Amino acid sequence: MTADDPSSVAPDTAPSADPIDRVIAYHLRTKHHFNRYARSLGFLDWANQPDPFRRFEGAPLIRLPLLHPEEDPPSPAYDALYQAGAVAAQPLTIRTMSRFLELALGLSAWKKAGESEWALRNNPSSGNLHPTEGYVLVPPVEGSGLTAGLYHYAAKEHGLELRADFPPAKIKRLLAPFPEGAFLFGLSSVHWREAWKYGERAFRYCNHDVGHALGSARIAAATLGWTMVLLDGADQNQVARLLGTHRAEDFGEAEPEHPDCLALVWAAEDVKREASSVKRTEPTEIPLSLDLELVQELANGPWHGQANVLSREHGVHWDAIDEAAEASWKTSVEHRAIQLTQSLVLSKTLHASRTTSDATVLIRQRRSAVAFDGRTSISAPTFFHLLHRLMPQAHEPQLHRPMPWDLLPWDPAIHLLLFVHRVEDLTPGLYVLARDAKQQPLLQRAMNPDLEWTTVPGCPNDLPLYWLLQGNAQRVAAQVSCHQNIAGDSAFALGMLAEFEGRLRQGGAWWYPRLFWEAGLVGQVLYLEAEAAGVRGTGIGCFFDDPVHEIVGIKDLTLQSLYHFTIGGPVDDGRLMTLPAYHHLGRE
Repeated sequence: MTADDPSSVAPDTAPSADPIDRVIAYHLRTKHHFNRYARSLGFLDWANQPDPFRRFEGAPLIRLPLLHPEEDPPSPAYDALYQAGAVAAQPLTIRTMSRFLELALGLSAWKKAGESEWALRNNPSSGNLHPTEGYVLVPPVEGSGLTAGLYHYAAKEHGLELRADFPPAKIKRLLAPFPEGAFLFGLSSVHWREAWKYGERAFRYCNHDVGHALGSARIAAATLGWTMVLLDGADQNQVARLLGTHRAEDFGEAEPEHPDCLALVWAAEDVKREASSVKRTEPTEIPLSLDLELVQELANGPWHGQANVLSREHGVHWDAIDEAAEASWKTSVEHRAIQLTQSLVLSKTLHASRTTSDATVLIRQRRSAVAFDGRTSISAPTFFHLLHRLMPQAHEPQLHRPMPWDLLPWDPAIHLLLFVHRVEDLTPGLYVLARDAKQQPLLQRAMNPDLEWTTVPGCPNDLPLYWLLQGNAQRVAAQVSCHQNIAGDSAFALGMLAEFEGRLRQGGAWWYPRLFWEAGLVGQVLYLEAEAAGVRGTGIGCFFDDPVHEIVGIKDLTLQSLYHFTIGGPVDDGRLMTLPAYHHLGRE
């Protein structure tokens, strides 16, 4: 991406006391425009590039076993992940925890050029900077090989650092409303890692990465027959206390972590019975919040470890990021719950399987394309199948939301503006996918009234895909994606349009990060679906916001583009050497 010019910025305006107005102001301030980019340093300070690996010195480290796909627990086929009940649920052990964390947040490979080496991970990251840190809060489970407590995942070592010795009895009480064997998975962000390169726009990118990490974790859970839901009723103070990010004494001079979210993970087969017909001791619903008093008691520790310093110097401090983080801080607790009903197999409602690929192999081979060949096309059935995987609603009312959309306890807010270049039997041009068919009228009202909104020939009836404009969109796709050819040389590209101001006004300023989380989750599914189709994808965080909107006549904040993505035939860089993920440990 072209370096941003910090001297060419919009004048600051008087801040509002309303948190919603403040996050909207941040969003407007950090837009890229044809004549100026969002504020950043303007160059890369290589001497202070942040360490991508956080460690807590003094915290006991438990090495996790690295498992090959053929080792127990068995790795399922990729398409089986989308069929409820098709993957046998595994118990919580140190081996299943190892598989879960590796596929969610672990290393996938190292790249080497000359004397330089850098790691890639199974969860994508803007600029491969990896601001996201992962935690698990584990109950006392017999035979798990782990003592009860809070652990930080050390990706480079593929190990767990014990951060807090939470009393087992209190952890049991905290998790008592949930299925037996459930544990908590938490994410935090080191904003500095992204701000080092991207400046004020970094808060957006950190939340993209949270969404990608949630997606990679949900899909990793599915390989073990586990399910997962975001505990979105909890407030951010609870998240901070459970993850220890509130403990300034444990960070000292080190870069702080911003507490993002908590999710519950459990073995799906434990809840595959209908409460009306089977006597059970398992809960029939899952609360989306935690006991406030118990969280406070657990936060008393004892705690272990001191965070490492990631950069010697920080140069410019971006106050706009702190402002957005403070304004979007969730202070409310919603005592909501989701019902647990019988899971039904979804395969009959989806298209036939396209791949027999091993899920763990496909997850580990995922890469971000750096260039496309400008020739590769995909078939219309492949295109439709891929879009089906992005639909959060089940195709029949009695079915659960399909994986991974069962993770998010809200109605979809992200829709797609598609630039179709090379899809066989489809006319090149602009299309829209309404990921919630009920919102199609809202999308249509927010756009130019002269657009066609024509149903697509050959498209399945249950896929709300509409053709808007005919014509070669390669040049405009590249132009609005910060002049990056990768958006025009692909089979297709897209912008993710969020239901924006309405969601914020109705739900609160804390909805702002969640819109990016959902966009990141869409991106994670696109990455893996591209791999399964024999092509490759890449996320694009740099785009000219308002010029994207102008293409379809969006004039206000009803819709805003939050993330771009593109899929096509990759061109590999032959100058780079690929090394195994854990070769540095002698564990290949």
